[in-house]
Amino acid sequence: MGRVRLWLKRPVVISVLVVGALGLSLGVYWFQPWKLFVDETVRDALPAAATPAAGEPAAADPRILASGSLISHEHDTSGSARIVELPDGSRILRLENLDTSNGPDLRVLLTDAPVKQGTAGWRVFDDGKHVSLGKLKGNKGDQNYALPRDLDLTGYTSVSIWCDRFDVSFGAAELAPRA
Repeated sequence: MGRVRLWLKRPVVISVLVVGALGLSLGVYWFQPWKLFVDETVRDALPAAATPAAGEPAAADPRILASGSLISHEHDTSGSARIVELPDGSRILRLENLDTSNGPDLRVLLTDAPVKQGTAGWRVFDDGKHVSLGKLKGNKGDQNYALPRDLDLTGYTSVSIWCDRFDVSFGAAELAPRA
């Protein structure tokens, strides 16, 4: 026991222990491993048309402008993505039945990148034209993300669940225009 105490009092050992503890703390913060065990489910409803006042014409139903199915990239991902125009002219990106892994700093990106299967598609979504719609609300469920009113959708052909911390796509969908 006496040898261990002498050994622990050496400056080199103390320095190594301090640096190791600091490195472990930074690694835990950076990777956030507890998120592997925590699911966040969101149940956003599709915004409904406002009820017209007496004597006014009924508002139109929401209109789907583009849609696609999510494929897996870095993590198993499924669900669908739709760009929906609401009766008031605003537009949203709607993720439905989303199921992916939780992770640090997940974002929803609308991009011009082609959706590719496998590792070829993991890192392309922030290379060209892209718009961040904000942090992913949850890794499961139905979610709405408002699109900027002045955003010209021309050329935006895909959506990605993007891990900004590690610059990798968890999953993505090609958005096919609807007639």
